[in-house]
Amino acid sequence: MILTVLEARVAADREADLRAAYREAAAGPFPPGLLRSSLYRLTTDAAVWHIATRWESRAALDAMRGQGTPRGVLMFRAAGAEPTLSVLELVDELVPGRPKP
Repeated sequence: MILTVLEARVAADREADLRAAYREAAAGPFPPGLLRSSLYRLTTDAAVWHIATRWESRAALDAMRGQGTPRGVLMFRAAGAEPTLSVLELVDELVPGRPKP
């Protein structure tokens, strides 16, 4: 599993633009392999926002990225911000109530 995290500093007067773009994206369509996407704001700096997206595989992420500018990037750009991207590979996880395989 792969997690992508887009991060950008969004001006307070553009926060509504980011939130609107994120809500608009919720209507779909969604690229194959997208499992979950969440919008976060840093608790210690309200101007720093993240879009964290879980992908079923690196191949699914690469296929989406091959289709042009990712939607998450466009969301931040709609709010006047240019995000940076981190790509993380899931190595292990703990889920309360679910036994480890």
